[in-house]
Amino acid sequence: MTEEELEMAIEIFGESMDESMQHLAGELTKIRAGKASPTMLSGIMVEYYGSPTPLNQVSNVGTTDSRTISIQPWEKGMLGTIEKAIFEANLGLTPMNDGEFIRINIPPLTEERRIQLVKQAKSLGEDTKVSLRSARHKVMDAIKSAVKNGYPEDAGKRREAEIEKQLKAYYEKTEGLVKTKEEDIMTI
Repeated sequence: MTEEELEMAIEIFGESMDESMQHLAGELTKIRAGKASPTMLSGIMVEYYGSPTPLNQVSNVGTTDSRTISIQPWEKGMLGTIEKAIFEANLGLTPMNDGEFIRINIPPLTEERRIQLVKQAKSLGEDTKVSLRSARHKVMDAIKSAVKNGYPEDAGKRREAEIEKQLKAYYEKTEGLVKTKEEDIMTI
């Protein structure tokens, strides 16, 4: 492995770490904390003229208050399709169709449900850490390969130390995101 290939591997490592953090942040926003948010429905796909389309591209999705999400489709004929897609998404939400809008009331969370959501958030954090370790493993292999092919050993050790330091920083970011979400969920 050449020095250029090593630099490329380290750059890819940084990008994959950032992607893992973005994915975690996105997944954590989908966990409801008792407050209505349009992002709770961000992953829902609706059948629109034969092709799956994101919900927010066939309707206006917003909140009317802290406990209610409102969905106003651009075509009234989409009401049933949107309602079906929300049920199929299995989010534990019940849409109410009044012929013009779909409203979703977000019930207050029970203590038991809050604990389940915290466990889910922690599980997402652990999955992110696994992804980070996998990325680190790949770049460490690249460094070892470069050292075998003539890259200075002391420079390789420095690179490994830099990677470990970066990994620790991303671990701390992961912990911070999960802890913030945990506090949000447990706040009544």
